[in-house]
Amino acid sequence: MEHSHAAGKLSAVQASPEWELVGICEEKVPLREQLQKQGIRVLSQADLFRDAQVIAVESPVRDHYRHAKAALTAGKHIHVEKPPAVSLAEFKELQALALQNKRLMQMGYMWRYNPGIAKIIEAVREGWLGDVTSIRCSMNSFYNTPAGRAEVAEFRGGGMFELGSHLIDVVVRLLGRPEKITPTLRSHGRFDDKLVDNAVALFEYPRALATISINLLQPNPHGRRFFEVIGSNGTALLQPIEQPVLQIDLAKPAGPYVAKQQSVPLPKYQRYAPEFADLADTLRAGRPLAVTPETDLLVQECLLKACEM
Repeated sequence: MEHSHAAGKLSAVQASPEWELVGICEEKVPLREQLQKQGIRVLSQADLFRDAQVIAVESPVRDHYRHAKAALTAGKHIHVEKPPAVSLAEFKELQALALQNKRLMQMGYMWRYNPGIAKIIEAVREGWLGDVTSIRCSMNSFYNTPAGRAEVAEFRGGGMFELGSHLIDVVVRLLGRPEKITPTLRSHGRFDDKLVDNAVALFEYPRALATISINLLQPNPHGRRFFEVIGSNGTALLQPIEQPVLQIDLAKPAGPYVAKQQSVPLPKYQRYAPEFADLADTLRAGRPLAVTPETDLLVQECLLKACEM
């Protein structure tokens, strides 16, 4: 329960009619006591593996691989927080275990279910934006405490590894494998640490460039996060990403869109709820997840290259 997304995902599961929370396995005593005060059953790992059908891994990033491997080895379906591992070899091992045990492994990239992102992906895949030549995206934050910075500084990629993973996931699902990835990883904050808190990764494609920017030094950053796709017939701009506000501006009409700038109606987005709803539906239907293991592997590969890891 140490990951920054853990509390939100716990609330999403508790509010969902699709799921029953059997309990949480937590190793740290203060967090165990906090959960017990909330009336949540705290379980040993053995009890969790006995009682649960699906396990969400929401531990610190350094422990994702270890906990995900234990759950898969125990024969459980898993939802694993991002980034799922700190090396390609670890991630491949998790995928092999999931395949061997015929279990689902859902990635915790939260914007896979963002309706604004979904509309952009649809517009690109249907050709409504024309030939895509450029993607620009940014996910900034404000890391100004020693404890918060220390956790992210554990990894070479720093902010690109922690936050850039969400953007890299979307870029790779839109454009596939890049020909070249050029990271620029810098530590510019006036802090006594080596945290990469200002970074850019350039993804080069045969006829397009994608620029992914991360800055951990921006106050009040959330409303300024954006994802923009430029094509030969127009532009799609999602800003802010949450709650999503999408503008599409076309030169010629395409699909459901007219030839002008227009606001795209989007349903209200509750972070985390759609991914757990889809996981439940996937398990009931006995179908594969919407994003293939091959794409998950490519996202992991590109993320590590963008972080020089």
